Amino acid sequence: MSSEILEDIKKTIIKKLPKEAHIAKVEFEGPEVVIYTKNPQIITENGDMVRNLAKDLRKRIIIRSDKSVLDGPEETIEKIHGIVPEGAEITDIYFDTVTREVVITAKKPGLVIGKYGSTSRSIVKNTGWAPKILRTPPLSSEIISKVRLTLKNHTKERKKMLQDLGRQIHEGSKYSNDWARVTSMGGFKEVGRSSMLLQTPNSRVLMDCGVNVAASDNKNAFPYLNAPEFSIEDLDAVIISHAHLDHCGFVPYLYHYGYEGPIYCTTPTRDLMTLLQLDHLDIAHREGNPLPFNRKHVSQAIKNVICLDYGEVTDISPDIKLTLHNAGHILGSAMSHMHIGDGAHNLVYTGDFKYERSRLLEPATTRFPRSETVIMESTYGGREDIQPSRNSAEKEMMKTIYKTLKKGGKVLVPVFAVGRAQELMIVLEEYMRHGMIDEVPIYIDGMIWEATAIHTARPEYLSKDLRDQIFHMGRNPFISDMFSKVQSHDQRKDIVESKEPSIILSTSGMLTGGNSVEYFKWLCEDYKNTLIFVGYQSEGSLGSRVQKGWKEIPLEDEGRNKVYNIEMEIKTINGFSGHSNRRQLMDYVKRLNPKPEKVITCHGDPYKTVDLASSIHRSYKLETKTPLNLETVRIQ
Repeated sequence: MSSEILEDIKKTIIKKLPKEAHIAKVEFEGPEVVIYTKNPQIITENGDMVRNLAKDLRKRIIIRSDKSVLDGPEETIEKIHGIVPEGAEITDIYFDTVTREVVITAKKPGLVIGKYGSTSRSIVKNTGWAPKILRTPPLSSEIISKVRLTLKNHTKERKKMLQDLGRQIHEGSKYSNDWARVTSMGGFKEVGRSSMLLQTPNSRVLMDCGVNVAASDNKNAFPYLNAPEFSIEDLDAVIISHAHLDHCGFVPYLYHYGYEGPIYCTTPTRDLMTLLQLDHLDIAHREGNPLPFNRKHVSQAIKNVICLDYGEVTDISPDIKLTLHNAGHILGSAMSHMHIGDGAHNLVYTGDFKYERSRLLEPATTRFPRSETVIMESTYGGREDIQPSRNSAEKEMMKTIYKTLKKGGKVLVPVFAVGRAQELMIVLEEYMRHGMIDEVPIYIDGMIWEATAIHTARPEYLSKDLRDQIFHMGRNPFISDMFSKVQSHDQRKDIVESKEPSIILSTSGMLTGGNSVEYFKWLCEDYKNTLIFVGYQSEGSLGSRVQKGWKEIPLEDEGRNKVYNIEMEIKTINGFSGHSNRRQLMDYVKRLNPKPEKVITCHGDPYKTVDLASSIHRSYKLETKTPLNLETVRIQ
C-alpha cells in the first residue's frame, strides 16, 4: 500500500517540477517525503516551488542532492569558509553521508543562514551539500555534544528507523475512524509518573512516560505499562510534553522492553530529557536502587527522537497529525494538538503549562485550529491555590536574601535544575547588577550548570524580552561572572565553612537526593542561614517534611543515622512556579479558542483535579471528567 502511494507521489512530483530538476529518487523518511535531485540549485532557489508542492501533496518535503553531484569533503569545507563570513565563528564542520547534509556548528548561526537564507543556498549551489546549521552553546554543554555525537555515529540506523516509519505512516488507514479513547496510565489524581495512551482504530500513541521520584516503592513509581490496553508491539509513537522526569523518566524502559519507534518532542526537550534521565540513572546507582534500564537505552531513545518546532504539522501515524505548541512551563515544553482521522476529532494535551509571561518564557498557547477534547494539568487546581504575582515573589525573595546576607548567613535554594533555576539566575543577576542586594558569590551546583548551557544553545525558545537582551543588547545573564560553578565535594565544604555570606542554588528541588541534601545537613543547624523553597514539595519527600516545620530530622551521615536539629530559617516563596495557579487555569479554559466540548483534568492531587473540573463545568458549561489511573475515557 505504501509503495503504491509513494509511486503516485513520485508521479506528481515529476509532473509538478521542471525537467531541469533531474529527479533521481523519491522515498519516505518518517513523516517526510525526500526528493533526491541532480540539480538542487533550481529547487533551493525557488522556495515557492517546494512550498506549493508540499501544499498539493499535504506532506513535508525535504530536498537532497544525488550522490553524483556532491563535492568532496575537503573541497566543501574550503568553499564553506569562503562563503560564510568570518564573523559567524564556525566551530565545527562534519558530513552526514546518509542524509547528504553538511553539519555546520557556529557561534552566530544566523550568519551561516544569511539574509533570507542566501548564504545557506549558496552553500548548496556551490557544493551540492545541504547545510544543517547548529548553534555553538556559549556555555560548553556535555549533553549537547553527547547527543550530536550519538546522532553522528548512528546515521544509518536512524535512517532505517525513519524509512520503516515512513512506510508505516503512509500505508493509509485500515479502518474507519469512528472512535477514539484515552487510557490513564499514570498521573491521574496524583502528581508523578504522567502517562496516557491514545487509541484509535488505526493507531496507538503514548503521551508522556514519567516516574514518580518521591515514591516509596516501584509499585507507585512507574506508569501502568501492564494495563491490558497497552502493547509495546502495537505502539506507533511516543510524544513527550517536556523534560521533567515525572513526564519522561521512564521512556528508556520502552526501548529496554522492545520499542523501536519514534519519540516526538522539541529539540530542547530532547537535550534536557537526556540530561535528566542520565542523572536519574546515576543517582539510582549511587543510592543502590537500580532502575530497570541503563545508559544504552537512553542512547537508543536519542537516536529515535524526531524533533519538531512549535507550529510544525507532522503525520505520526496513518490517521493522526501532531502539532506542538508552546506550553510556557520550561524550555521546549509543548502542548500536543492531535488531528485525528482527517478531522473526525481534535485532542489537545497540555502537559504542564504556565499561562503567564515569565522572565524566561512566553505564556502558553490558547489558540488551536480545533479542540473538541482538552486534557489539562491541575497541579494548583484547588480553589485555595492562588499564588502571588511573579513580581511580588521576586521582591519577597530579595527581601529574605537581603536579611540573611546582612546576618552574615548563607541562602540555600533547593531548586529544580530545569526552568526554576534559570528563572532565579535571571532575577539574581538583575538585582545584583543594579545593586539592590549585596554582591556575593552565587554558587551553581548539580545539573543546573549543564541545564543552563542547554538554555544558552536554544535562545529561540526563550521569551521575547530575554531574546532581545541576548541578541540586541549583547547581555546574556546566564554567562555573568556573578555565577560560579561548583565541581567537587571539597569545593562544597569550602563554601559552607567560609565565613563569607553567599547564595547557593543546588539540585534537587525536593531534597530527594543530589547535593542540596548535603548543603542542608551542613547549614541547617545555624540560625544565621536560610533555606528558601520555590517549588512544589511532593508528599513524602524530605523537602515536604522540612516545609511542614519538622524541627528534628534523622538523616544518614557517613553510614550512620544522625538527628539534625533545624535552626536555620525555612521560607516558602510561592509565585516562581512553572505551573499555572487556580486563577490562571480557569482563565486559560475561558480563553481557549475554539472552545472545547470536553475537559479532562490530570496531574494533581485528587481533591484539586475534582475541584478544578467542577469549577470548569459550573463556570463554562463544559463536560468534564476526572478519571483515576487505569480508567479509559472515550473522547469520540
